[in-house]
Amino acid sequence: MLLVAAAASAQSWDFDFSGSKSKAAASATFVSITDRYSSGTDYGFDFIASPSKLGAAEPFFFSVRVPDGNYRVTVTLGARRRAASTTVRAESRRLFVENLTTKKGEQREVSFIVHKHSPQIDEKRSMRLKPRELTKLNFDDRLTLEINGDAPACSRIRIERDDDVPTLFLCGNSTVVDQDTEPWASWGQMITRWFGDKIAVANFAESGETASTFIGANRLAKALSMMKKGDYLIAEFGHNDQKQRGPGMGAYYNFATALKTFIDESRARGATPIFVTPTQRRSFRDGHIQETHADYPEAMAWVAEREKVPLIDLHAMTRTFYEAMGEEGSKKAFVHYPAGSYPGQTTEFKDNTHFNPYGAYEIAKCVIEGMRQLRLPLFELLRPDYAALYPASAPFNPAHPDAVDAFHWVDSPFFEAQKPDGN
Repeated sequence: MLLVAAAASAQSWDFDFSGSKSKAAASATFVSITDRYSSGTDYGFDFIASPSKLGAAEPFFFSVRVPDGNYRVTVTLGARRRAASTTVRAESRRLFVENLTTKKGEQREVSFIVHKHSPQIDEKRSMRLKPRELTKLNFDDRLTLEINGDAPACSRIRIERDDDVPTLFLCGNSTVVDQDTEPWASWGQMITRWFGDKIAVANFAESGETASTFIGANRLAKALSMMKKGDYLIAEFGHNDQKQRGPGMGAYYNFATALKTFIDESRARGATPIFVTPTQRRSFRDGHIQETHADYPEAMAWVAEREKVPLIDLHAMTRTFYEAMGEEGSKKAFVHYPAGSYPGQTTEFKDNTHFNPYGAYEIAKCVIEGMRQLRLPLFELLRPDYAALYPASAPFNPAHPDAVDAFHWVDSPFFEAQKPDGN
């Protein structure tokens, strides 16, 4: 049995949610509904009310105090006395298990890697967080799991430190960042759905960032402090960079210089840099997407070619995706909702930059297909179900996106009316 006082320094944790202390595994810590996470405890239910009883088909958040690092999480899903449908997200709504159904009496184990980081780099340096980031789950003192779904059921959670898996570091803006609240979403928090327990995804992106402000806020420095040989770094910029004005600004000037910094610093640590061109805005004219990013996508491609960096052309793929859905239909990939669609939403949402969960989910598949086309080793680390769904003979094609009605997203309990920074 684990002791609470030792939890923060432990390298593995094992929690039993079965509701039966006598049947709990000898190695596991039995969890009761009165176990709540707080400054004086190292694990417990968090953020919303505990379930009315253990085993109830109710969503819950569970947190464990852990230091920075990568953690292998193994969840046992399903219930002895009922059928279940469970979704598991971690930290700031990173999707890991999607609508997993189990029959009455069936239980299934699923493992994945969760990356945890704090803003602190060393004794003298830390990331400069924006005010809205201060409450983000990505930057608190704990690893948090969200057990949700139409009829969620989780009987056990095991967490183990894993320093051996490679890490994919994501650097970018609001189209990449882990969005904490409904109805906002980005591809960086959806791509985790398709990676299993062979790699960690560490998302350092933040809304409103440019390549140079990302560096200036010590976000790259924090990522580099955790980077090791065999890791990967994806950089998607250009969306906000085009708005910078002043001496030395421009796609082939400060932007290209900043991109070169991402290349040099990651390669110096034995990691592989990958560029992703910015996602298109939903800006239609006569049925076609209009270019709104000036020469920044071309500058990124120029730097990539010059420095021999793999380039995923998400700029082109998202144009295809939006045009395939059409001017009106493409609203269903963005945060376009009438007033009253969410509790406390008093005004209509009409955002042509930021995605909803469906749009983010589809764009994550575009990024994955970019990895396939480039034959990146990253593609080989995907869960087998991706290749089963999209074999080489029939890959995901943004010209034929998944039907909106076929996408089933169970909302997280948190809503935010304020749009992310950037446009």
